[in-house]
Amino acid sequence: MKKKLIKLTVIFFIFIGSFSNASSVEGKIKIGMLVPMTGENKEIGDLIIKSARLAVLDINSDKLEIYPKDTRSNPDKALESAKEFRDMGINIVIGPVFYKSLIYLDEIVDMTFISLTNKTIDIPSNVITGGVNASSQVIAIKKFIEENEIKKAIFLTPKIDYEQEIKKAIKQSKIKISKHHIYDTEPTKLTKQIEKITNYKIRKQNVLDEIKRIEESDLSETEKERRIKKWEKRYTLGNLNFDSVIISDFDESLKSVITSLIYTDVNTKRVHFITLNQWFDDSLLKEDSSQNIYFPSINKKNYDNFSKLYFEKFNNYPNQISFLSYDLVGLVYYLTKKNNLENINKIFDQKNIFKGKTGIFEIKDKKISHILNFYKVENGKFTKIF
Repeated sequence: MKKKLIKLTVIFFIFIGSFSNASSVEGKIKIGMLVPMTGENKEIGDLIIKSARLAVLDINSDKLEIYPKDTRSNPDKALESAKEFRDMGINIVIGPVFYKSLIYLDEIVDMTFISLTNKTIDIPSNVITGGVNASSQVIAIKKFIEENEIKKAIFLTPKIDYEQEIKKAIKQSKIKISKHHIYDTEPTKLTKQIEKITNYKIRKQNVLDEIKRIEESDLSETEKERRIKKWEKRYTLGNLNFDSVIISDFDESLKSVITSLIYTDVNTKRVHFITLNQWFDDSLLKEDSSQNIYFPSINKKNYDNFSKLYFEKFNNYPNQISFLSYDLVGLVYYLTKKNNLENINKIFDQKNIFKGKTGIFEIKDKKISHILNFYKVENGKFTKIF
């Protein structure tokens, strides 16, 4: 055990040290990149390429070269470009970006692809997933729940293709939840489902029953009127069967769920509202309903610093995926310096821990898992919890 810890510590501090301190080796280190350079997602591809070039500048080695090729967000084009990399003698590639572009890559057995997707189910054997996956997020949520002694958390997950990823993450993390609800994102159906989950009709009826009891009581008319006015200000009566709600949703759909919860008289004064990684979405700061929401994410300070440097270099701001690509260039460079590039696919079967711009992450079972921080939306800003 002691040897293993020492080994991981050495790897950890070598990687977080300045890239420019890496020793040189004979020959070029060639990294391919499969990104959308044309089509509807070309702007995303452009941001990723610029982040990779920024990493190359920071590494400051004349041995390192990156070669971007277009996927057009299309699996056939991704395979075609991957074969071109193979003909060039490049056997490690960052990308593709999207899950749908991965499906044919297992045809090329002698190459390794580090995809930016956050999905981990049904991935080709030669693909390493590098996005912030559901398991990483649920593990951070589990830590928050345990530290705050939350006993009756419920999970709310939309009926979309990411549903299975959430179920897998819940099972693997062994997070203790009282129930997992799957909901329909169609507004009318969503509201009815949230009403049922929160026992809204019963709690609403309890108020009406209490008002009726007062009306039929022997109290004076003045006292009746006083008490009834008090109860008419209440929306519901009765305890909830959960003390926190974890919402695995984003953007407008997330806001719809929160609105439905508030409509049923469930708010952050009564329970914890927890979501998945919101990537510091500024729109959350402007919404009253989004205050006091908790979520896991990468290190915000590092993200802000990176965004500033990126803007100074390119007069544009990066997105979250491009931020991840910066670390992946550094990761591949480091691993290539320390290992035979031809055997690099085997390295991703081992457990190694690193620290990059995004924070601490580990590689295990051909998956990159991030050890995330935790944040709260409050008073118009993102406050770090841990």
